[in-house]
Parts: sequence; C-alpha cells; structure tokens
Amino acid sequence: MDPIIEPLGAQHDRAAFSCRVEALDRYLIHQASQDARNHVAAPFILRQHDSRRVLGYYTLSAFAVQLTELPLDVGKHLPRYPLVPAVLLGRLAVDEQLAGQGWGKVLLIDALRRSLSHASQITAMAVVVDAKNDASRAFYERYGFQRLADHDDRLFLPMKTIAQLF
Repeated sequence: MDPIIEPLGAQHDRAAFSCRVEALDRYLIHQASQDARNHVAAPFILRQHDSRRVLGYYTLSAFAVQLTELPLDVGKHLPRYPLVPAVLLGRLAVDEQLAGQGWGKVLLIDALRRSLSHASQITAMAVVVDAKNDASRAFYERYGFQRLADHDDRLFLPMKTIAQLF
C-alpha cells in the first residue's frame, strides 16, 4: 500500500468506512467535516495514493490538563498554573479491512509527529488520549502513554518524550 495521511477534505470517500465501533464510524461519516469547518477538531485521514476512500483517521484539538492530574515527576518541572496546555488526540480508528496490520501505529506516529511540529508554534506539554476500552488503553500504554490521576481511561505522553522519539 502506498499510504497518504492528510487533512480530511470534501474529496474523501468516508461512506464505506467501518472500524466496528459505531461511535467512531458515525463521527467520521457525519461529524468530522463539521468539526473541521468549525475549528473544533482537525481530522486527518489515511488513504491509498490512488484512492479517495478513507482507510483510517485521527483527530487533533487543543486541550488543557489540570496540573494536579499529572504525576509528580512530570508536574514538578512545570509552572504552577492550574491548567497546562496539551494536544488532544480525540479519535483514532482504522478500517476493519486493515485491522491488525500496524496502521493504528502509523496513524499514532503521524499524530505525535504532527503534534510535536506544532508544539513549537502553539505550545503543548503533552498529547492526551481518552481510551475507549481496555484494548485501546493497552495500545496507547504500549507506546509509553501514562494514566492521568483520577482517570483510568485518560492517558498522556509528554512532549519531551515525543521529541526524543523523533
């Protein structure tokens, strides 16, 4: 496959997308374009070079984390603001036809790289995700994401760690 990851546009065919999670399918098909137009979230899609069909996607948006939710070893190096800026990786899904082939990792790496490249222009101290279930939590933890205090399903990866990856 010759993949391209790019911002969602009107030319992309979303109708056949299915990751077997109704909320993620519905979001891409019915809500993602509106969120992009309203600057609520930035959806990025995976497609083959010679196709308009969406095979995977993720969204990025601005977010804030309460300083008290961060582990002490991370929070102690930050200013004592009540909230610190972050990037929210709001959704990440791969079409069921590509499941288990590593495309989730490809999308995650692209999201982290994109977040890091923009962190120098619009500051963010971490990328945050909300895991939808145990399997997605395990996926993110495999790549170094840590849980935030008082949130079993909210995880973060410090931008310093992301910078070291690239």
